[in-house]
Amino acid sequence: MLSLIHRSVGIALRFVVAGLCCLGIWHSWKLARADYLFHQDTEDSVRAAIGLAPDGWEYYMRLAELDRPHARDLVATSLRLDHYNAQADIELGLQYEADGDYGRAERMLLDAYDVDHTYLPRWSLANFYLRRDNMPAFWAWVRSAAAMPSEDVAPLFQLCWRVTTDTNKITEELLNDKPDLVRQYLLFLIMQDQINALPVVASRLIAVGEPTADRGMTFWALNRLVETNDAPAANALWRALMERHWVVADSTVPNNPTFARDPLPIHFDWSLPEYPGLHSWPGYSGLEAEFSGSQPEDCTVADQTVTLTPGNYNLAYSYHTSQIAPNTGIKWQIIDSRSQAVLAESDDLSSEIVTESRVAFTVPPGASFVRLHLGYERALGTPHIAGMLVVLSTQVQPRP
Repeated sequence: MLSLIHRSVGIALRFVVAGLCCLGIWHSWKLARADYLFHQDTEDSVRAAIGLAPDGWEYYMRLAELDRPHARDLVATSLRLDHYNAQADIELGLQYEADGDYGRAERMLLDAYDVDHTYLPRWSLANFYLRRDNMPAFWAWVRSAAAMPSEDVAPLFQLCWRVTTDTNKITEELLNDKPDLVRQYLLFLIMQDQINALPVVASRLIAVGEPTADRGMTFWALNRLVETNDAPAANALWRALMERHWVVADSTVPNNPTFARDPLPIHFDWSLPEYPGLHSWPGYSGLEAEFSGSQPEDCTVADQTVTLTPGNYNLAYSYHTSQIAPNTGIKWQIIDSRSQAVLAESDDLSSEIVTESRVAFTVPPGASFVRLHLGYERALGTPHIAGMLVVLSTQVQPRP
């Protein structure tokens, strides 16, 4: 009798276990089926997913996007299922704002921030207060959003520029000492070509950033300032780069006067363009330029922008050539960067021995920068030159 009872209990337990297994399989199938239907991403398929898994809050959020007339009720249901659903708070807040219920909209957006301190609730509150023309609250939430890491905060920058184009105001309110934020803002300004804003932000990046990661963007900003003839801003940024030891440079005019280093990719160092048939490089003796005879008829050997106050100067240089005939077209030119006028030019460079020479020039009032341009322009009636030019040194000297 006792063994019969034990056998009956065992059979019952097996039935219970089998039932539980079947229930688990059924439940797993429902969830898998609901997930499949949800990812079909149609209104009907998401509704069917909800029928199988009615506690899936994310299903209601997606259905709210597909069924806009019932969006508020669907989002509210999602929020009831998950009280920490900041996205639902934000969506309901926007719905209430659209209906003109601004007090309730504000409460929902603040609730979103209470349960989620990430970037999205802060960004949403900044936008809300901008639409309500509450500038103190707007800037407070802009600062709060800027304090959060984000892969792309360009929309936040655009929001600020909609409010004001005052660079100092935006910098004061928006920027902090987080290198990533300053880096993204400088890149935003570069992409928008907002030249007037570059000096302040590039200087901030030099102060808080890292040379390896950020030098390239500051060089780009510096070059744009030179190209737009903003001498005070360009020179201030150049000094900041030198003072923070982001660059190796000389206090002489020109920079890198003996071509002892590979040039930096900036206008305040030598540009050594490459052409078919012309190769220039800094060597042990200075600048070495090799002409093969197939170079263009008009090309640049070396070029650097320098800052000089109005007055009289000499460009002193030493050089020698090999197999380059006189009067065939290699010469220095001093060019006004603003007007592109040639202020002076040297005699053609041709000497088999080391020669020291100079060219006198005058910087006129109003000139922001001048360019020291060493170029080749084939003289009429001469063949393309083939030979070597070596420039040992350069120096700009004041002239009485």
